[in-house]
Amino acid sequence: MTLLRTGEPLAEPVTVAEVKSHLRLQHASEDDLIAGLIRAARQEVERTTGMALIDQTWRLVLDRWPRGGRAALMRHPVRQVMSVTAYGTEGEASLVDPADYEVDTLSRPARIHFERRPEPLRAMNGIEIDFSAGFGEAGTDVPDLLRRAILVLAAHWYEFRASYGPADQPVSYPPGYERMIAGYRDRRL
Repeated sequence: MTLLRTGEPLAEPVTVAEVKSHLRLQHASEDDLIAGLIRAARQEVERTTGMALIDQTWRLVLDRWPRGGRAALMRHPVRQVMSVTAYGTEGEASLVDPADYEVDTLSRPARIHFERRPEPLRAMNGIEIDFSAGFGEAGTDVPDLLRRAILVLAAHWYEFRASYGPADQPVSYPPGYERMIAGYRDRRL
């Protein structure tokens, strides 16, 4: 199983102006640095929580049909399954009819159940499931606590950037950051 991001978000949950206001910065000389820190903080929050904050597209690649016919889509919240493609033994692609599968986007992780499964498949990477995930297109669609975690993390990394070299980054997480994202982490039994 391989999960690949195929489309990056078109915006960030937090703006450069919001981080500058939080840091009480007036100048624009480090706007590019701040934008990069925002992007890195969003990626860190997404990695830690298993979420997609702003709308983005993903591809789940499987070698074979899952046992029980059910595959987990490991990004939350899933908005839509756009297509399922099965590759035959000669590499020929065929779209799986949406009537042959059912999608549960309410569960975490979201899942897709296949009623009928085309056979035979090529030995590796025989199934591709393309889906979109995210809270919406704008930063205001993201839950406030996650936006606050990105803001605090980006500001923290900005403040401590000169104390350590690039190879040592990220050095630490700000106090309270773990509490902010704790309720959004994917819990496993």
